[in-house]
Amino acid sequence: MAILFLIVFVDLVGFGLIIPLLPFYGEHFQASPLQVGLLMAVFSLTQFVAAPLWGRLSDRVGRKPVLAISLVGATLSYVWLAFASDLWMLFAARAVGGAMAGNIAAAFAYVADVTTPANRAKGMGIVGAAFGMGFIFGPAIGGILAGHDPMTADYTSPALVAAGLSALAAVLTLLLLPESLPTRIRREQAAMTRASRWRMLREALQRPGVGRLILIAFLSTFVFAGMETTFAMWSRRQFGWGPEQNGYLFAAVGLISAFVQGGLIGRLARRFGEPQLLVAGSALLAAGMLGIPLATSPAVLAPAMAVVALGFSLMTPSLNSLLSLRVEAGVQGGAMGVSRSASTLARVLGPGWAGLLFEFLGRDWPFYAGAAIMVGVVVLTVGTRVMSPGASRAARPD
Repeated sequence: MAILFLIVFVDLVGFGLIIPLLPFYGEHFQASPLQVGLLMAVFSLTQFVAAPLWGRLSDRVGRKPVLAISLVGATLSYVWLAFASDLWMLFAARAVGGAMAGNIAAAFAYVADVTTPANRAKGMGIVGAAFGMGFIFGPAIGGILAGHDPMTADYTSPALVAAGLSALAAVLTLLLLPESLPTRIRREQAAMTRASRWRMLREALQRPGVGRLILIAFLSTFVFAGMETTFAMWSRRQFGWGPEQNGYLFAAVGLISAFVQGGLIGRLARRFGEPQLLVAGSALLAAGMLGIPLATSPAVLAPAMAVVALGFSLMTPSLNSLLSLRVEAGVQGGAMGVSRSASTLARVLGPGWAGLLFEFLGRDWPFYAGAAIMVGVVVLTVGTRVMSPGASRAARPD
């Protein structure tokens, strides 16, 4: 797990370098708010198509090869991004990057391979902490490299640094990471027909609670992705911020995420259970989204963003843990791929929807609408008992 943490962390530092800068990069090429939303969405669109394929491939050939190949592809996409000279090149580079984003599903499947049902939430939280740590250092480094003024920002250096970090993660994967999926299971998966695989996945989705978990994951990611897409444009108009200020703020969000998912989530899951954490996380995310447009100063904005980060950080590992506990070991990769597809579909639709609201209704509307959706998620999680803590752990055989 320590090696996987290091690999995911290095890769996500590079990913975090780019995300807060993309809205400014798009506006550098005269993109409208809607086009910025689509720029953020295109990565997730190609990831949506590719994620189940990467997940199934990892069930057949192992997690390590999929991690290595996808990291090499990410490296190439960042190089293209660094030398983009027109808006269409930004779209193309991000599309390639999304298609190569198989490392996410493979990383979560790797955790499912090496953990037991009792410590699954903790294992998912450790990988989530690597994501959070990546978003601590990545946005801050990217903001410093780009500069504080969006009119004169350097977008080439952050992209090249991101390429170097993904290349380093690929090397670490090849040299240090042991394979987690036993050969016996890989042979069984290779012998399956595609029809039987989809039949098994359909049966998994029909199990009590699984479809509801995926719906909750979709809605929360939809809202969070809309916030990520429009926040930089909102802060530029509200406070005159550029890449550097946004980088520092997103680094703070990553710090909260790392603290919650890396150290707190395991204890909270044991004490309260994952279903209760879903309720609390969705309520916090709703409150934070409502607080953002009401912020009239950075001092008011900071607590709202902290609440958003806390809510989403509570929800993500809890959802992943509950899902992994409901499917057989042999299809963990495929199930995680389906789950990631739901989340990436949300990241396709969320940014475009938020950009549309930003452009035609005003800069505050993506946040108001996101808060309303999360209120619906709170009702969904409170009104229906997703899964009891005891049942969730009894559902998976050792």
